[in-house]
Amino acid sequence: MNKKYILFFLFGLLSITISAQSLAEAKALYEKGEYEEAKPTFKKLVKTQPGNGNYNLWYGVCCLETGEPAEALKHLESAVKRRVPSGQLYLARAYNDLYRFEEAIETYETYISDLRKRKRSTEEAEQLLEKSKSNLRMLKGVEEVCFIDSFVVDKEKFLDAYKISPESGKLFMYDTYFNDSGKEGGTVYETELGNKLYYSEMQPDSTLSILSRNKLLDKWSDGSLLPGSINEAMNADYPYVLTDGITIYYASDGPGSMGGYDIFVTRYNTNTDSYLMPENVGMPFNSPYNDYMMVFDEVKGLGWFVSDRFQPEGKACVYLFIPNPEHKRVESEDIEVKRARAAITAIRDSWKESSDYADLIRLSHTEIPYGEKKIEKDFEFIIGNNIVYYKLDDINSPEAKGYYEKVVALNKQIKELNEKLDGLRVSYAEGNKARKEQLKPTILQAEEQLNALLEQPGELEKKARNAEINYLKNKR
Repeated sequence: MNKKYILFFLFGLLSITISAQSLAEAKALYEKGEYEEAKPTFKKLVKTQPGNGNYNLWYGVCCLETGEPAEALKHLESAVKRRVPSGQLYLARAYNDLYRFEEAIETYETYISDLRKRKRSTEEAEQLLEKSKSNLRMLKGVEEVCFIDSFVVDKEKFLDAYKISPESGKLFMYDTYFNDSGKEGGTVYETELGNKLYYSEMQPDSTLSILSRNKLLDKWSDGSLLPGSINEAMNADYPYVLTDGITIYYASDGPGSMGGYDIFVTRYNTNTDSYLMPENVGMPFNSPYNDYMMVFDEVKGLGWFVSDRFQPEGKACVYLFIPNPEHKRVESEDIEVKRARAAITAIRDSWKESSDYADLIRLSHTEIPYGEKKIEKDFEFIIGNNIVYYKLDDINSPEAKGYYEKVVALNKQIKELNEKLDGLRVSYAEGNKARKEQLKPTILQAEEQLNALLEQPGELEKKARNAEINYLKNKR
């Protein structure tokens, strides 16, 4: 045989061997969950054989698990077309992670149907299906939130980004605060007066729970688990308490979450010496990823939270936002607009027209001495370019003032209705079957009334803003 062809043949065999070895190594890494390490090999294989369903599946899963759902999508769609086992499961996950919940639901339903035909368990898939259905409902009611800044940090150092006023308390990592405890935990919140702690600590069942301690003279009490249902659902971590002393925000990865950790809020009920049923704070704060450490600085009028959505392993994004006095839905009926606002794909999309938030961003990084006078405000009505009103008397236009008086009245009505619903839901949860049947129509009626009211303040606020802007222009 010609030497040239012998060499060519031997080179071909060597290439196949190297490729086989590379594939075997990548599959071993894949099976161990080391997706970042396995991904480059699968990427090369997909390029050389784009029609191979298994290669598309493995590469797609690697992308999905390393924060690249958009890149994963086309490869998982290809795997499903080629009927690769488990392809539908991962494709549905990719749709879910991209906030395409309708397609996730459809894919999960198809997958469940296939499992039933093969007489396989559908329990896990049905749970994921219900989660996507819940996510879709949440998307339709996504809150209108103004995000003024965001920046990526190392996950283990995210607390360094929080510059809160002394009146808002102090934040610590568990290992820093309890450096010789011999135990593991998450974060610690210390109140303004330094007389109470809220913190998460590992329990004997290897889950995190939130505890509190009180300072009596110069001695701390033993830690006690927070009462109520806060600690009932898997891990509970990242506690933060408002200055009212009764409202607590925390994160949990239990059944009520969209993905990993979600942010929840509840309030202490002095009558029952327990906390009310926790509520998911919804989108855009929560996502199919991990979202945690919601903090409000009532002196600065700013809030922070952290998310690892669309981030590589070990990184997280800190979001700085202006808290809403009351919940306001995104007004658009365009699902793509709601999807973008829920995912926070571009923070500038949330800005008021002609607004400049440079001063607020600087304020977020500024240390404010304890006891410095707070701005007295009944509300926060942003007009534009550094013009913000805090009281009705600040509004110059009589027409604008008339509109905003209605906004204030509606927000008060919404607040009272929310409080009423909180009480009804507690009674429902604690009641017997007959009591629940009695309360059900009342709760549904109150929820319908609330949904109708929620849409109105946003429209009136827009009219008030336009009227005030026109008035100011004419006065120049």
